[in-house]
Amino acid sequence: MQELLGRISALDPQASLGLRVIACFDELIIGNVNTRGLLSAAASLSGCNAGYRHDLPPRSLRVSPRGEVVASDDGPPTPGSCSAITAEGLTVWIERDGEPHSNDAIVLERLALAVRVRLGGGRREIDGRRDLGLLLDPAVPIESRRLAAARLNLVPTARYRVIAAPLFAVWDEHPSGAEDVVATPYGSIHALVVPHDHAPVPARPIGTGPATDVDHLHRSFRTAVVALRLCDPEVAPSVLADDYGGLVGLLADLPLDSDLPDVDSLDAIMSHTWGSTTVDALVRTSSVRQAARTAGVHHSTLQTRLDTIIAELGYDPLDNGIGRTRFGLASLVWRLRNSRVLDLPAPTRTSSPTPLR
Repeated sequence: MQELLGRISALDPQASLGLRVIACFDELIIGNVNTRGLLSAAASLSGCNAGYRHDLPPRSLRVSPRGEVVASDDGPPTPGSCSAITAEGLTVWIERDGEPHSNDAIVLERLALAVRVRLGGGRREIDGRRDLGLLLDPAVPIESRRLAAARLNLVPTARYRVIAAPLFAVWDEHPSGAEDVVATPYGSIHALVVPHDHAPVPARPIGTGPATDVDHLHRSFRTAVVALRLCDPEVAPSVLADDYGGLVGLLADLPLDSDLPDVDSLDAIMSHTWGSTTVDALVRTSSVRQAARTAGVHHSTLQTRLDTIIAELGYDPLDNGIGRTRFGLASLVWRLRNSRVLDLPAPTRTSSPTPLR
């Protein structure tokens, strides 16, 4: 499928995006993901609530783009406010205000197929939480997490890493291991458990958490999600949490709505065309000349930019005292707040193919 995506992307970018949706649901069907996970995927891909209703046995569920169950008190979607498919006693829908988006039809079609396959499986735990979701939730009692790990054939004395990826990630190779779609505050995430010494996984974008024992795999998952959000599809499509040491744990524990003036101050700097590359160069080096070489500009140009940054921040980011710490931490939090790695990528325009002769 990935090879086919690459070939078709060169011919029709929109068709490539549609095939990514198909590949995503194929992965979920193969992974035997439950109905809530399927709805989470559809909601995340479309950016609006998704739901289903089954006549026999009577059952319904609505899920938000963040993977949260929408309360029944909110009421069912009104006619005309959603796109729906009904067949054989099963109705699936996505709830979008306004005109449908270009991929709504393919998302709805694949959701209907996946839910039908799921319901046809005759499994009793259709909407129950799955073992990996239990294992990665620190709120679940440790004995329940250990039982879930045993059912996943994870060895208590071994160490593992959790890989976090968006549902539309491109996998050149897909390792075997416990995997599922897990709801997070940032939407539905594809979680995969691999041995601690597994070779780097050729996929993008992905974040890889630190190696831990079974009891602490939830920490590996939380930091893997942070690593994923630090990815840049163009520059750093894969991020290893180990590279950030203890900082990644602090970032994972940071509330989303934290009041951080140092981070807010970076907004004006990042609005410059040179902002991102200059800030990254300053974070990774210790002098103006080194930063200039990293950013690929003359040192006098870098000095001018640094003067602008100091005037905006009110402190020197190259100060060997607390300034470097403030600047480095603020830049990481700014990247997390402005991360777009979990947004479904827009199709890219490519040159017309060479006509056949």
